[in-house]
Amino acid sequence: MFVAMNQFSVTEGRGADFEEQWRTRESYLQGFDGFIHFALLKGDEPGDYVSHTIWRSREDFLKWTQSDAFRKAHSARSSEGVLAGHPRARFYDAVITEPGPVPVITA
Repeated sequence: MFVAMNQFSVTEGRGADFEEQWRTRESYLQGFDGFIHFALLKGDEPGDYVSHTIWRSREDFLKWTQSDAFRKAHSARSSEGVLAGHPRARFYDAVITEPGPVPVITA
């Protein structure tokens, strides 16, 4: 399992705008080989957000980053003034995993 994350610093008072951009985006992830899960996470600190994807493997993620679907998904720009800087990418290979019961995921 491989996890790819981008940490975003959102300008004060623009969180709702940022969340709406993600809700209405075209993601292109569904059906991409090796894609398992996506979540947009909101931290406890104001303006702290993380986009979080889980992949079957690092190789599957790298194939995604080299695909037309990736280019399409990342071609949209954020509205002016929403981000207070560039996102910070973080990548992790699973060392230990412990599956739980199959979750019921709600948005």
